[in-house]
Amino acid sequence: MNKIFNPLRRLHFYAAFFITPLLLTLSLTGIGYLFYTNVENNIYHHEFFSDSDTKGHQSLDDAVQEIKEVYKGYEIQKISIMDEPYNNRVTIGNDDGESRYIFLDEHNQRVANQNAQYTYANVLRETHSSLMVGGSFVNYLVELAACWTIFMIISGVYLTFKSKALKKTNKKTSFLFNRRVHAILGLIIAIPIFVIVLTGLPWSAFMGKQINQFAEDHPKLGYSALKSNPPQSEDNELPWATRNKEKPTSKKDPHAEHHGASNSLIGAEGQQSIENIIVQAENKNIKKPFSIVYPADDKGVFTVSKSSNTGVTGLDVAPKEETTAYFDQYSGKLLDQVDYEDYGIVGKWFSFGIPLHEGHLFGTANKVINLLVCLTFIGGIVFGFLSWMRRKNAGSFGAPPQMKGRVPIGLIAFLIVLGIIMPLFGASLIIVAIVEYFIWRKNKKKV
Repeated sequence: MNKIFNPLRRLHFYAAFFITPLLLTLSLTGIGYLFYTNVENNIYHHEFFSDSDTKGHQSLDDAVQEIKEVYKGYEIQKISIMDEPYNNRVTIGNDDGESRYIFLDEHNQRVANQNAQYTYANVLRETHSSLMVGGSFVNYLVELAACWTIFMIISGVYLTFKSKALKKTNKKTSFLFNRRVHAILGLIIAIPIFVIVLTGLPWSAFMGKQINQFAEDHPKLGYSALKSNPPQSEDNELPWATRNKEKPTSKKDPHAEHHGASNSLIGAEGQQSIENIIVQAENKNIKKPFSIVYPADDKGVFTVSKSSNTGVTGLDVAPKEETTAYFDQYSGKLLDQVDYEDYGIVGKWFSFGIPLHEGHLFGTANKVINLLVCLTFIGGIVFGFLSWMRRKNAGSFGAPPQMKGRVPIGLIAFLIVLGIIMPLFGASLIIVAIVEYFIWRKNKKKV
C-alpha cells in the first residue's frame, strides 16, 4: 500500500497547498454568485422595476433610435424582452469593449443605465472565472485549479479509506481530530464537488474548447452546431448549444433599396420593426422572457433566443424551454428554429449542468444545496490546513516524505489517464515530476 499511498499523499498535499488560495476565491465568489438574482432584485430595484419620469408612450423602435442618438459611439447589441414585472433591457457596446444596459419602462421610456462591467452579477462572474484580470494565463490557471480539484477528490477518497483517518482511537490529539474531520467532510462533498467542477468545465479556456470540438465532431453524442469558444460577443445570451451556430441569411427584397450596413443594421429600408418581430416570435409560441439580436448586415437575420444560462436577472428559463429562432429581417418570416429537443446529449447535459452549477436549476433548493456544498468544502480546507499545522515540525515545510524506490506502474497509469482527460493537469504533472526529481537528487547528495 505504501508504494501508492505515499506518493499519492504527497501529490494530494502539494495540490491542496498550492491551489487552496484559488479554491477559496472560487468558493466564495461562487457563493456570492448563487444569490445574484436575489441581490440584484434589491440593489437594482429602481432599474428593474421603476417607471421613467418621462411621461407618454413611444414604440420600442423609437426608443432604440433614441438610445442610438443619445449614446453616440455605441451600437445596439441586443434587446432583452422581459416578463413582468421587469423592465426591458437594451444592451449597447462600443469599439473599446465597454457595454451599458439601458432600462425601459412599460412605455418604452428610459429609466436608467448601468455600466455592465460593474454590475453585481458581472463582477462576481468575472472574478469567479478570471479573477477580474482576464487573459489566457489566468483563465488557464482557474481551469488548472479545477483539474487539480478533481484529482484531490479522487486521491482524497482513496487516502481516506486506505488510512486510519476514519477509525476511532484512544489518542486525543488535535492533529487526529482535524485529520478525521477533514476526511469526513471530504467524503461528504466528494460527489457534489465533482459534479460542480464538471458542470463548470464547458466555460473553461482549454477543456471547454475540447468539449465543443468533441460535440461538433460526434453529432450523435453532441450537436453539430457546438463550437469551441465560449460566448464573448453579441450572442452571449444565446443557449450554450447554439451560440456559434451559423445563422441563416435573409432573402433580400430585390425591389427595395438598401443603403449599406452598420455593425447592427437597425431601421434599414424594408426591415421589420422590432415590435413586429416580437409579435412574430410570440405567434410561434416563444413567450417572454427572450432576447433579440439585430441583423449584422443586409443579409442578416433577427435572432430571438431563450436560454437557461444568460447570467441576467429575470431572463433565465428552464432548460427544456430553450430555443433559438431566426427571422427574416424583411418579411419577418421564421427561417429556422433550434429547440432543446434538437440538441445532442452534450448540449442537453450542459443546458441542465450550467444552471445546476450556477444554482438556479431547481429554484431556492438548488441555491441552498450549492451553498452547503461550498461551505462544507471550505470547512474541509480549513481542517486540512489545521491538520498540516499540527503535524509539521517547527522550521519544516511538513510535506509528506518522498517515497523511496520506483513509483508503481499503476499510479503512473492512473496519472497518465487523468493527464489525457485533463491536458492542463497532465502538463502540470510534468512540471511536478521535474521538481520532484531535483528534490530527490538534492536529498540523495545529502545522504
